[in-house]
Amino acid sequence: MPGPSPAQDEAGRPTRALPFPQLLRISLYWLGLSSIFAGLHQLINGRILFQGLGPRGSEGTTLFLLTVGGAVVAMLVQPTVGSISDYTISRWGRRKPYIFIGSCLDIVFLYAIATSDALVAIAAFTMLLQFSSNFAQGPFQGYVPDLVPAKQVGLASALVGLMQVLGNVVGFGIAAIAIKYNQFVLGTIALGVLEFVTMLSVVLRVNEGRAPKSREGRSWFHVAREAWGTDVLRERSFVWLVGSRFFALMGGGILVQLAQNYLHQSHGLDQDQTGTTFIVVLAIVTVANLVSVVPAARVSDRIGRKKVIYASCAFGGLGLAIVALAPSISIAYIGMALFGLSSGIFLAVDWALMTDIIPKASSGRYMGISNVATASSGVVAIAFGGQLTDLVNRLAGYGAGPRAADLLGVACFALAALLLRPVDERRREDVPVGPEVSAPVGAAEAVATG
Repeated sequence: MPGPSPAQDEAGRPTRALPFPQLLRISLYWLGLSSIFAGLHQLINGRILFQGLGPRGSEGTTLFLLTVGGAVVAMLVQPTVGSISDYTISRWGRRKPYIFIGSCLDIVFLYAIATSDALVAIAAFTMLLQFSSNFAQGPFQGYVPDLVPAKQVGLASALVGLMQVLGNVVGFGIAAIAIKYNQFVLGTIALGVLEFVTMLSVVLRVNEGRAPKSREGRSWFHVAREAWGTDVLRERSFVWLVGSRFFALMGGGILVQLAQNYLHQSHGLDQDQTGTTFIVVLAIVTVANLVSVVPAARVSDRIGRKKVIYASCAFGGLGLAIVALAPSISIAYIGMALFGLSSGIFLAVDWALMTDIIPKASSGRYMGISNVATASSGVVAIAFGGQLTDLVNRLAGYGAGPRAADLLGVACFALAALLLRPVDERRREDVPVGPEVSAPVGAAEAVATG
């Protein structure tokens, strides 16, 4: 059996350090990807609240119905296409064809959403957008495990987190400006243009990593089905971490996705005031994100990933509790700043931990599965948070609902911390393999070879 290539260790992780510009290019596409749904959900919610896209009193339910189908599509497409890309052979490499095609289709479907007024049409095009964006994102997520050596994972994950933060900021900013000036069509199309530009940095400038895996005579259908094989359940730390990620993102998703409901319903702001205040909230969260994201990754290299993620959950839970109970916008700003710190920490360090523990040869598959949590957490946040908002608004008075939803977010952060406890945070290549080695508490009972 041949040994590893000079640029890879025995576990398949790259060993050659990458120059900083290459790390930056690998991460830049996250800015475009993150901006799409960060901005789009706010734009759709703005149309529901201020353009009568749905009935008053059922705003949360309407937002859920418009987005739930897309979330199901995302959960199915991303792991499947990510797994297929692990085996793909092409002149562009195994990831880039999917990234380019998906990004081009995103522009088409965003234009369709922007120019549609019927709820059914918006829901259908949102599903198609989720298909195309996850067609690109599933393979793209394999680049960090493919290309980045262990000693640079902290830095690479910090850059991924930073670009996700900036993408959220730009997406929310575009949405806030569009809401303020009633320019929903231009705002939606701008999201697609931004994603396409950042995609070019990957397709034109990023080098491909490891060679594709061999299909060994299997059909593409068999390869696609492999993405959902039960062998993934043997990776116990991976499964627990996906669960922890889901609840952490759901807690933050309740605050972010229903922020306009909170400002409009709980504090009585009109459309113009909501747009203006949302920009202030965006600035506060952005500064907190930027302050925390890079230091968090550096600290996690020294003291371990889990301790830093625990801190993220604590900041997030405290921040949402303050927002839920705040008697004024000024007090709510404090909670939102704490949430911003939590979000920046989590985006950087959770990604690093996931990169550490997955099998490297199947990175597209495992990173795709891990982002089932990302794809589903937002719509579940809207489903439970939105339904709770509508219910409490009816029972306790209009405006009490968003506060109740934020308290649900506090519980989500507590669950995220609880599910993180069994995760073995050691890098995969540092975990002994063999039945003679007793696994520590929370470690995988069996370690599949990467």
